[in-house]
This record gives sequence, structure tokens and C-alpha cells, in this order.
Amino acid sequence: MSIVDQLRSFRRRRITIPADASAIVLDVGSGDKPHWRADVLLDRFIDDTHGGQRSGAAAARVDRPMFDADAADMPFADKVFDYVICSHVLEHVEHPDRVVAELSRVAKAGYVEVPEAASAKIVDFPSHLWWVTEEDGILVFTAKTTPYFDADIDRYLTTSGMRQQVADLLDKNLDDRVIELAWQGDITCRVVGTPPPELIAAAQSADAHHRGGETVAGRVLTTAFTLPLRGRKHEGPIRYDAIVRPEFRTGTDEMLTPRIYRCGRTHPTS
Repeated sequence: MSIVDQLRSFRRRRITIPADASAIVLDVGSGDKPHWRADVLLDRFIDDTHGGQRSGAAAARVDRPMFDADAADMPFADKVFDYVICSHVLEHVEHPDRVVAELSRVAKAGYVEVPEAASAKIVDFPSHLWWVTEEDGILVFTAKTTPYFDADIDRYLTTSGMRQQVADLLDKNLDDRVIELAWQGDITCRVVGTPPPELIAAAQSADAHHRGGETVAGRVLTTAFTLPLRGRKHEGPIRYDAIVRPEFRTGTDEMLTPRIYRCGRTHPTS
């Protein structure tokens, strides 16, 4: 993939979004690289406690309203978002089918991106719990039983020191490494098997090679690509009570601000 093709891929997967200025957009599992168009963010581990789940910075970026909540049980009302983005999250969670159901519940349409199994079986993150394939528009999650697909290949990549080199080579053709699913109405998925408890525990405590330079480069590209699109950002404030489930409403006219919200706890905000 040439540099031009890589830039086109970045723009298609990270910039282009069918949402005008009237739309409210949610980014689920936004981490340290929230989508430029997202109005509201959701992440379960905001600090660096589970930094191994991210490939960029260890802590999440809180530059917009951020809900600290489980993606499998979101605090939002039904269909309050016009569009939801969930990129490289489902392969990390214990119950991807529950998260998929929540995406369909809280939003009218959206975009899901996950690693494609064939490529991941060559080099994969130890924090991933699932091999993911797409069959006729259906996402199929097959539980991993070990952090790697082949023990001998994993041992070779480790002892030779070539793991990162191979990963970087595969990333040059990123379009072939990921599944891109744009959906409307509902997402269909199937789950095969269950990751063993020891794999889940290891994934949650896995170390990651945080590439801060990659994060900075992504922000620079995003700024350059989105300059002509600033008019498509959401106009006006968003009321807290307008997007959360009835049991979390405060009965006030509180407007969302760039801070952390924790619904259902002693105080709805931190």
C-alpha cells in the first residue's frame, strides 16, 4: 500500500462520517484517540490501570463529555445518538454480543472496526480475546484459548525479535488487517465459545507498546483532514437528561461539558 493509499485509508476509516451538524455522535471505547466528530465519549478504563488495552497513550483522552461506563450496559437512553463509532474495542471485551446489542440500542446507525482473524493469527495483541471474521455481513467472534494462534510461530517471533517488524509490515496494508462494518438499524453477530478465565485475566493485565509518536501523527493528520469539515460539528449544547436513561436523570437543565460522568453512583458526575 502506497503512502497515498494509506492516507486514503486513514481518511475513510477515521475522518469520513455520514453525520451533519444536527447529528449527535457517540464514540464507544474512545481511549486516547477519540473520533474527531464524536460529541460524547464512553470508556470503561479512563486512567492507565488497563493501559495495555491501548496501542497509543495509556490513559484515555478527556477533551469532551466522557462517560465512565461499561459498553455492555451503557447509561444512555434508546436511540438517542444518530451515529456511534466503535473501533478496535469488541475484540477486547468479554461479551462482544452484549456490546453489539447496546450499540444497536443507543444509536440509529454506526461504524464498527475490528481486527480480521487471518491477519491477527500472524501477529495479535495479547489483550485481544477473540478471532473475528465477517460472514455475509454477520460478525463472528470465535473465542481465543491462548494469546497466540500457533505456539511455534509465537516463540519464533519472540526469540528472533521480529514481532514488531512483522506487525509493522502487516500494518502497511491495514485495509487487509481489519473488518470495516457500517450498519444501520441493527448489527448481527454470532459468538462461538468463551475465552478461558486465565486468558481474560492475562489480557486485562497485558503490557502494551505505547507508541506516542503514532498518536501524535494521527492527531496531526486528523487536524489537516478535518479543517474543511468544521462546519459539520454538532451545533449547540447537549443536555445531560436528554441522553441518559430515565433512572439517571437529574431533573435539571445541566449541559454536558468536557469532564467525566459516572451515572448511578453517589454523584452522576465526578
